[in-house]
Amino acid sequence: MLFRIAADAVLLVHLAFVIFVVLGGLLAWRWPWVILAHLPAAIWGALIEFQGWICPLTPLEQNFLHAAGEQGYAGSFVEHYVLPVIYPAQLTRSVQIVLGVIVVLVNVVIYAAVFYPKIRDRITA
Repeated sequence: MLFRIAADAVLLVHLAFVIFVVLGGLLAWRWPWVILAHLPAAIWGALIEFQGWICPLTPLEQNFLHAAGEQGYAGSFVEHYVLPVIYPAQLTRSVQIVLGVIVVLVNVVIYAAVFYPKIRDRITA
């Protein structure tokens, strides 16, 4: 039971990390210091996709599932609704590249929106 809870917790952390990688730059509008955590996370997320690597959270979750005596993802709310977001069934190499490009583009747009007004104000001042 404890390993099962740990596996679900890792899955939720994984989902939160994916959301932070893609949209964490939005937090910089409110808290500029978030950039220090977000940029490395976004770079890591893009590298995972571009290189076809496996995030270390995936084997950690799998180890917890095996320790709990489970083979797959059946039955829980987290597995049924959250898992397909993190592990899509049609995940191919080209889809991974597209996901990496989306991560980079979304974050470039976010950071441009965050910093452009500041740069513009310095130029016109």
